[in-house]
Amino acid sequence: MNINSRLPEVGTSIFTIMSRMALEQGAINLSQGFPDFEVAPELINLINSYMLAGHNQYAPMPGTPALRKAIAGVVEKTYQRPTDFETEVTICAGGTEAIFASIAAFVQAGDEVILFDPAYDSYDPAVRLNGGTPIHLKLHPPDFSIDWEQVRKSITSRTRLIMINSPHNPTGAVLAESDLKNLEKIVTENNLLVLSDEVYERIIFDDCLHQSVLKFPALASRSIAVFSFGKTFHATGWKVGYTVAPESLTREIRKTHQFITFSVNTPVQLAFAEYLSNPETYLQLGKFYQRKRDFFLHQIVGSTFKPLPCHGSYFQLLSYEGTSDLPEKEMAEWLTREKKLAPIPVSAFYQDGANQQLLRFCFAKGEQTLEAAGKILRKL
Repeated sequence: MNINSRLPEVGTSIFTIMSRMALEQGAINLSQGFPDFEVAPELINLINSYMLAGHNQYAPMPGTPALRKAIAGVVEKTYQRPTDFETEVTICAGGTEAIFASIAAFVQAGDEVILFDPAYDSYDPAVRLNGGTPIHLKLHPPDFSIDWEQVRKSITSRTRLIMINSPHNPTGAVLAESDLKNLEKIVTENNLLVLSDEVYERIIFDDCLHQSVLKFPALASRSIAVFSFGKTFHATGWKVGYTVAPESLTREIRKTHQFITFSVNTPVQLAFAEYLSNPETYLQLGKFYQRKRDFFLHQIVGSTFKPLPCHGSYFQLLSYEGTSDLPEKEMAEWLTREKKLAPIPVSAFYQDGANQQLLRFCFAKGEQTLEAAGKILRKL
C-alpha cells in the first residue's frame, strides 16, 4: 500500500527514546518530565470513593459541572478574572489534547502560526496536521527572551495565531508583565488569537509571578489558556487538563474536543473538584519545587556542567561547553550509556536541531535520585 504520510519526518519522540534507553541501560532517568514521588493519598482516596459510589460512566462532554465550577473559582481568585464555568471552561485529556483541540478549532489551511523555539514537540505537528504553517522564531540562551520586534516583523496577512509557553519547557524561562503587554498590543493591532500553554503555572520560583494571559483583559478576550492537573498534582499519567477562554472561543474548542476524546474520566474529575477546595494543595507548589531545583543545583557544585537561569517548570538546563565537543543528542546518549544518567538534548526542541551544548534535566525527583545524578555529574 502506498501511504502518503502527513508527518513523514516524524518518528518516535526524543522523550520515548531517552526513557527507553535509560531503562535498557539501567540509568537514572532525568529525561522525561514526570515526578518519581507519589500522588497525595487523599487525592487517590477521593478517586476511589467516587468509583465506589458508581461515578464510572461518561462525564459531560465539557467536563463535570463540579470541576468546572471549582476551576472558575480558582481562576477568579488567582487572576482576578470572573469566569463562567458553563461557557468558558472545558476539561480535556491533558494539556496536549487541550492544545490540539484549540489548534484544530481555529487553524485552517494556509494559516500561519508563530511558535518560539525551543518548543514543546507537539506544537508544530498539531499545526501542520490541521493545515497550518508553523513559523518558528528562535529564542537564545542564556535567558531565552522573546524579541517582540522580530515577532512584529514575522506577522503576515496569513498569521492567525501566536503560541506562548510560560513557565517554559524546556528552558525554565518566565515571561514578565512587559512581555504580556507587548503581546497584547501586537495581537490587538493585528486581530490575532493567542494560545497560551500555562501548564506549569504553579511551578514558579524566586518570587516571580506567573503572568497569565487571563490577567490582561484585552489579551484574555482573544486568548485560550491551557492548564494541567497532571503537572500541579504530580499525576501526569491521569491526563487531565483544561482550557479557559471566552465563550465565543470555547464554543469552537468544544466542537473539536468532542470528536477527539469527547470526555475525560469521571471519578478523577470529581476528585479534583473536591481537592481544589483546599488552596493549600496547590499554593505551596512553587516553594516545593524551588527546594528541589536548589537541591539539584547544590548537587552539581564542582561539576564542569554550568546551570542556566531557571525560574519555573521542573526542568534545569545545563551547559556542557568546555566538557565535550559532542553534539547534544550524542552527548545525551553517551551520558545515558556510559555514565548511566539520561537527560534530553535541547536541540530536540528546535526545528533546525540547533546544537548549543545544552541538556535538559528534570528535577521532579526524590532527593536520593537527584543526589545520585549529582554524583555522576561531579565526576565529569
